[in-house]
Amino acid sequence: MIALRKASERGYAHHGWLESWHSFSFAEYNDPAHVHFGPLRVINEDIVQPGTGFGTHGHRDMEILTYVLSGTLRHNDSTGSSGDISYGVVQVMSAGTGVQHSEVNPSPVEAVHLLQIWIIPDQQNLTPGYQQKEFPLQDKLARWCLLASPDAAQGSLLIHQDARVSAALLNGVETLGYAIPAGRKIYLHVARGSLSVNGHSLNAGDALMYIDEANVELAAGNSAEVLLFDMA
Repeated sequence: MIALRKASERGYAHHGWLESWHSFSFAEYNDPAHVHFGPLRVINEDIVQPGTGFGTHGHRDMEILTYVLSGTLRHNDSTGSSGDISYGVVQVMSAGTGVQHSEVNPSPVEAVHLLQIWIIPDQQNLTPGYQQKEFPLQDKLARWCLLASPDAAQGSLLIHQDARVSAALLNGVETLGYAIPAGRKIYLHVARGSLSVNGHSLNAGDALMYIDEANVELAAGNSAEVLLFDMA
C-alpha cells in the first residue's frame, strides 16, 4: 500500500514571526487520521522570521531532528550544548528525562526555513544529549545519505529508535531507488522541488507512506530534495 499525503492537506499556523505546516497533529492542529506514522511523530515545515525564534521551552522522551533548508538557526540547551545550524548541518537532540532549549534566527535580515522532525524513542528516561554534524552536499547527489540511525552507521547521528533517516538530491534527469526491507514502513517527504515517485507526481511538502511495498522509485522531474524514513 502506498498512500499519498499532499502538502495542501497539512495543518497550517501563522503566528507573525512563524509560519508552520504540520504533516501530523501538532499544537492546535488535530487530525486523528495523521497523528503519527510508526515512530515518526512530527514533521513541521517552519519559516522563522529574522531576529525571532522559539524561546526557551522544554521537551522530554523525544528524538528531535532539525534539517535546515536555508538560513541559520541558533541552538542553546540546558545540557550546555550550543551551535549554529545552516544548510547541510543536521541536529539531533535527545530530550530524554527533560531538556530546556531555544532555537532562534540570529539574522537581522534573512528568514530561516527548516524541517523540525520528532521521532518517538524506543526507551524513556534517557540521559539528554545533543549532536550536530555537517553532511557534504556531494554525499546526497543522486544517492542516499544516511543522516541518523540507531547504530550511527556510515557516520550518521545516533537516535534511540529503529529508524533510519536519509536524504537525497536529484537534478531532474537522475533516477534513484530504495529497496524496502521486509516488514519496514517508509515515509518519503519532499523537502523542495518536484519529481515523480512510484508513479505519483510530487511537489514540495508532499509525502508518500509505504506499507508492505518492495521499492521506492524516484524518477526524473525537476530538481528535488527528499527525506526518507525507514522504520520498523
